[in-house]
Amino acid sequence: MGRPGLNRRQFLAGAGGLTVAGSFGFAALGTGADALASGADTRVRYWNLFSGGDGYNMIAMLDSFRAAHPGIDVKDSTLQWGSPFYTKLAMAAAGNRAPDLGVMHLGRVTGFSPGRLLDPWDVGLLAEYGVKESDFNPELWKRAVVDGRLYALPLDIHVQLCFYRKDVLKKAGLLGADGRLTPVTSVDEWFDVLKEARKATAKGLQTIGLWHNDQNFQWWFFVAFYTQLGGTWFDEANTEVTFDTDKATQVLEFLRRHVGDGYANPGFGGGAGAEQFVNGAPFVWEGNWSVPVFDTAKVEYGATPLPPVFGKQATHAESHAFVLPHQSGRGGAANEAAHRLAVHIVRHARQWAAGGHIPAHTPTLSTDAYRKLEPQSEYVSAMDHQATEPKVWFAGSTGILAQRVGPVVVSSTTGSAAPDTAAGRMKSTLTQLLAMKNPMDGRTAAQGGAVA
Repeated sequence: MGRPGLNRRQFLAGAGGLTVAGSFGFAALGTGADALASGADTRVRYWNLFSGGDGYNMIAMLDSFRAAHPGIDVKDSTLQWGSPFYTKLAMAAAGNRAPDLGVMHLGRVTGFSPGRLLDPWDVGLLAEYGVKESDFNPELWKRAVVDGRLYALPLDIHVQLCFYRKDVLKKAGLLGADGRLTPVTSVDEWFDVLKEARKATAKGLQTIGLWHNDQNFQWWFFVAFYTQLGGTWFDEANTEVTFDTDKATQVLEFLRRHVGDGYANPGFGGGAGAEQFVNGAPFVWEGNWSVPVFDTAKVEYGATPLPPVFGKQATHAESHAFVLPHQSGRGGAANEAAHRLAVHIVRHARQWAAGGHIPAHTPTLSTDAYRKLEPQSEYVSAMDHQATEPKVWFAGSTGILAQRVGPVVVSSTTGSAAPDTAAGRMKSTLTQLLAMKNPMDGRTAAQGGAVA
C-alpha cells in the first residue's frame, strides 16, 4: 500500500501498477486475459487506464461479468495513465487496430475526433441491455453527446473534495449536530473556519493542504470557484473568448490567501498535504480517490464538495466514460458484447464507489448500499453541481488546457505573479488555444506530441 503522502499516480502505481509490455506497451490485468476462455464464442478486447485500487475494483467487476456471461471472453489490458494512453488509443483507432471497448475521460471526448477516432454508441442496444438516458444526470449525458450522437457512456464522476478531520474540528467547535462540517457560504466564513481550526491544530501541522504548487490541482480548484462565480470561457459557438478576468482575479486572490495568511505551508506542497492530514491537519483538498487512502489510515474524517464560498454550489468534476474506438466495419457479436459489458459495469458500480467515485448510474445512488457508504454519501450531491472544463478539443484531464493554464494559476497561488496579471495571462492563453486547430480533426495525422 502506498503511503498517503504520495501523489495519486505514484500511489496507484505502487499499489497495483504492472509493467508487462505488450504490442502497445500495455500491461494485462484480470483473470484469463490472454487466452480465449473455454467455451466462449465471443471475445471483447477492452483497454482501460485503471491501476492500483481502481484497477482491482475494475477487475472485480469484470470477473462478475465473466461469471454472468460465460459465452463472452473479456481480454482486458491496462495502459499507462495520462497522455501515453490517449496517444496509443488514437494510433490504434487511426490504424484500424482499435480494441472493441475503451475508457476515456469525458472531457477528452470532444477533442478525440468523434466519428473518425470514435464510433457512436447504439442507444437502442444500450436500452435493450439495461441503461437509458434517464438513468443519468442530464448535464453529464449532454457532455457525452457530440453532433447529436452519444460518443461516451459515463461510468462515474470524480470530484475535488474538502476532506476534514472530525476529531480536530470537534475541538474547534466547527462540527454541526450531525457530526459534519458546519456549512460555509462566503469567503469570510471560510477563512473564519480556518482561523478557528488553526487554534485546535497541533504544532508542526498546517491548517489545509491544497496542492498549491501542482498545476493540475490548482487548475481544478480554479475551475470550481470560477464556476461558482458564474464565469464563462467561450461563446456558444466556441469562436470568441468570454473569460472574465475580474472574476478570475477574485478566484486567484482567494486561492493565494491560503498561502499568504499561513494556512497552507509552502513546505508541505503536493502529496505532503495528505500526509499532514493523516497526521492531524484539519483540512486537505483532494480528489475523491483519496477515500481509500484515508480509510486505510483509519482517520476519523468527513468529506464535502469544495465550499461554496462565492454563493453557488460547484465543485470540479471529471468523468470516466466508456467509448467505442473506431473500427472499420464495427458491428457484429464483438460490438454487441462491448455494449453488454459496458452496461454491466455501469449498472454494477457499487464496487466502483468503494474507490471514492460517484457512480454515474443514478439508480445506484438511491440504493441502501450506497447510502450507507461514508463519506461517499456525504458528497454525492456533487453530481448535481459539477464544475467542468469547457467543451472544447483542448480541454479534459491531462489536456493541453490544463498544461498551459495550470502553471499560471500556480504562479499566482504561490506568489510569483500578481492575481490580476495571472488572470490576464490566462485570457491570452485561452485566446491562443482557441485559434489552434485540433490535430486529430482528420486534417492532421495523429502523432504522439499532438495528442498529449
